Amino acid sequence: MNARKRNAGQAAWRALAAASAVLPALLGAATARAAGKPPAVGSAAPDFTLSAQDGKPVSLRDFRGSWVVLYFYPKDFTSGCTLEAHNFQQDLARYEANNAVILGVSVQSADSHEAFCAKEGLGFKLLSDVQREVSAAYGSVMNLGVTKLSARRTFLINPDGIIVREFLRVKPGNHSQEVLAALSELAAPSGKVGAQGAIK
Repeated sequence: MNARKRNAGQAAWRALAAASAVLPALLGAATARAAGKPPAVGSAAPDFTLSAQDGKPVSLRDFRGSWVVLYFYPKDFTSGCTLEAHNFQQDLARYEANNAVILGVSVQSADSHEAFCAKEGLGFKLLSDVQREVSAAYGSVMNLGVTKLSARRTFLINPDGIIVREFLRVKPGNHSQEVLAALSELAAPSGKVGAQGAIK
């Protein structure tokens, strides 16, 4: 009887230990998924100035009159971020044909962005948000517990500086295609889409 009780007690402790090990991971995953509230579609895109991979300052207002694909991503050189960047690069000529520029933002340094662009052959600007202020302004910070990274989110901004579409659940593999589809729809010559015509 005592042996059975002892074995049952040991099994209970093992189960508790296993649960204790799993719980932080579950909480961490939930926290990582929880980014802040983004600006509303139809509102003015928050302006900012950040350093690009060449160390030069870039402001959102510099691109007034053009469409802007503002995409936030977690980290240089990771598989998903590399795939996403490659697809944007592959489609870059199509964006340019639609009077659109691509701006990538993450919390890594300008030096990291420069190395990433050189290695992967990227021809658009990657901006360094080391203070996470711009990512926070766009509700695009994810908390991993030990660090905070930019959440994978994209905002399509029209030539008047208005957010006209947002992508909050991004899959890197087909993301450029869905952004191009939205851009083709919204930038169609049939009419100018502003705050009143914003589509989420």
